[in-house]
Amino acid sequence: MVWTDERIEELKVLWAEGLTTGEIGKRLGVSKNAVVGKAHRLGLKGRPSPIKKAKQPRQAAAPVKEPEPKMKTLVDLSANTCRWPIGDPREPGFHFCGAPAIPGKPYCATHAAVAYVGAGSNNKQQPQQPRDDDAAESAPAAVKP
Repeated sequence: MVWTDERIEELKVLWAEGLTTGEIGKRLGVSKNAVVGKAHRLGLKGRPSPIKKAKQPRQAAAPVKEPEPKMKTLVDLSANTCRWPIGDPREPGFHFCGAPAIPGKPYCATHAAVAYVGAGSNNKQQPQQPRDDDAAESAPAAVKP
């Protein structure tokens, strides 16, 4: 493809009108990359990307932030709130869970599951079988006739 003076002038006009490189390429019968390369070599003034312009309205809308939950201090707790401590009491930001507690318990369901070990858990010790030495000591002595 040869860039004639007429095609270069048409490129400059279309470029100044703000058409996309793809649209300019279609009108001139060349690829958009050929348009970009020639515009660069001619030193045509750069312009904002039409793609970025299309995305800006979405970015302009401020993202909706959910309000951060208030950190519960000791004063904020009641008999019906979870008293599970979160963090180090010596550090700023130390607080308590504050979620609704299980009735009769100081913790919410999540923290009660951590705090209380159920009877059916693996921590239950199995009764140990007596060792042979222990069995001999605890067995009644055989009475000889």
